[in-house]
Amino acid sequence: MTQGDIIGLILSYVYAFGMLLGVEAVGKSLQWPQSFTRKIIHIGAGMWVWGILYFFDHWYFGIVPFATFVVLNYLFYRRQTFKAMDTGKSTPGTVYFAASITLLYGLLWRTGGTIDYAPIATASVMAMTWGDAMASIVGVRWGRHQYTILGHTRSWEGSAAMAILSFLVMLGTLAFLPGSMLSPNSIAQTGVMLIVMSMVGTIVATLAEGLSPAGTDNLSVPLLTGLVLWLVRLIVP
Repeated sequence: MTQGDIIGLILSYVYAFGMLLGVEAVGKSLQWPQSFTRKIIHIGAGMWVWGILYFFDHWYFGIVPFATFVVLNYLFYRRQTFKAMDTGKSTPGTVYFAASITLLYGLLWRTGGTIDYAPIATASVMAMTWGDAMASIVGVRWGRHQYTILGHTRSWEGSAAMAILSFLVMLGTLAFLPGSMLSPNSIAQTGVMLIVMSMVGTIVATLAEGLSPAGTDNLSVPLLTGLVLWLVRLIVP
């Protein structure tokens, strides 16, 4: 274990609990609805994947924080420890969130000179982080045209926000991350390939978000998006 790994582990938990306590306090003070504070935490947690890429020298230590939060989030969910994140009506989506990130980076992120596929994992997580969050926020605030699938109601406005944000964050991630200091051993793609991967990933992410039962989109969106990005990279010349 290197100094970077140790610093990364410490900062990961400081960041996570600081964010949870901060959003809890601010949300209570400003009387934000729980549906909004939950998505703020959702975004904050997802963005920390950039932190693990920056601080950790070994991928197997880098996935430890999210792996431990699979258990911690389950305990928080069961006990409703943080009201900004969980209430009696909440789903275990936060557990799925940490589990999907752990699985994606465990499979795709590599350090130490081997080919690294962290850009695919990161693009998939960004679709969940920003696309899913904006789908909920826009849907709650501006959703007027609704549809119901498997007993869960969503809006076309929210799905449109999901598609737009997913495309932008995936395109930006796939363009920036390969070959950067955060993923020096990943393979950069051509401009056309970036657009193709982002478009196909957006379609899959948006459909997964729209079709998944409540809470399970935190599994279906990143995992299915990661799978299709991997397959497109292999199939498209």
